[in-house]
Amino acid sequence: MRHNLGVEVDRELRFDGHIKHIAKKASHRVSALRRVASFLDRGGKLLLYKAQIRPYLEYAALSWMLCAASHTRRLDSIQRRALRLVDAADPQTPKTHQPRSSRVSPLDSLEHRRDVAALVVFHKAQVQGVPHLAGLRRPPRIATRSTRTVLTSG
Repeated sequence: MRHNLGVEVDRELRFDGHIKHIAKKASHRVSALRRVASFLDRGGKLLLYKAQIRPYLEYAALSWMLCAASHTRRLDSIQRRALRLVDAADPQTPKTHQPRSSRVSPLDSLEHRRDVAALVVFHKAQVQGVPHLAGLRRPPRIATRSTRTVLTSG
């Protein structure tokens, strides 16, 4: 395995080991969230998820986003597990008495966030012309249309 900026790549240029590694780390953090969840309200649990778990699930996502679907499903599963903890009712507050204003809107899926990240990089390379992304830039495609010429008699 080669490590470069925290990303592991095997000899066949696959990210299987990397995803297993980050899944394990994120899973450990979900377990830690579970241990402290009873002491936090939904906002606190959500903050911990965003600060301590989601970064593991998203770090270097563009480099391995085309890996096997089973690997991304593993990461999605960890996110669902964490969000079930976040959405669990506080032990002190019955779910029926939880005010609507205290509920936070649902989070975007990891797949959506990966897609948005890819679009942002594409936009920066193609439209904004960011210099360090010049290698990704594609030449503009010139659209050509062939038309029929209609001969008129007369």
